[in-house]
Order: sequence, then C-alpha cells, then structure tokens
Amino acid sequence: MRDTDRKELLNHLENVMVHYCDGCFLHQHVKNEGGRRAAHRFCITECTIGEKLQELGKKLS
Repeated sequence: MRDTDRKELLNHLENVMVHYCDGCFLHQHVKNEGGRRAAHRFCITECTIGEKLQELGKKLS
C-alpha cells in the first residue's frame, strides 16, 4: 500500500469516528450499564459503524 493511500484511509477512518462515534448515545448508555469493556464489545460486535471501521482497518494491513 502506498503511503498516500494509507494516509487517505487513516483520514477517512478518523472522519468516520469523529462524525459517528464522538458523543454516541448508545456507547454512553452501554458504558453506564455494563462498563467500559461492555461498551467496547458493543461497538466492535453490534454497531454498524464499528463493523465499517473494522473493514477499513483490515485494508491497512
């Protein structure tokens, strides 16, 4: 992967996280109910944005 492609992908990942994840009500609710680990697990396994982030992250490898 070229360095410029990698930078573009990282910028895209950051934009998605800022737009959708910052201040996420669901993350905050799950965190309050089940703790930080439960909230992280929710984001990774159940959130559609988390799934999209994982797909984009796999392209970095």
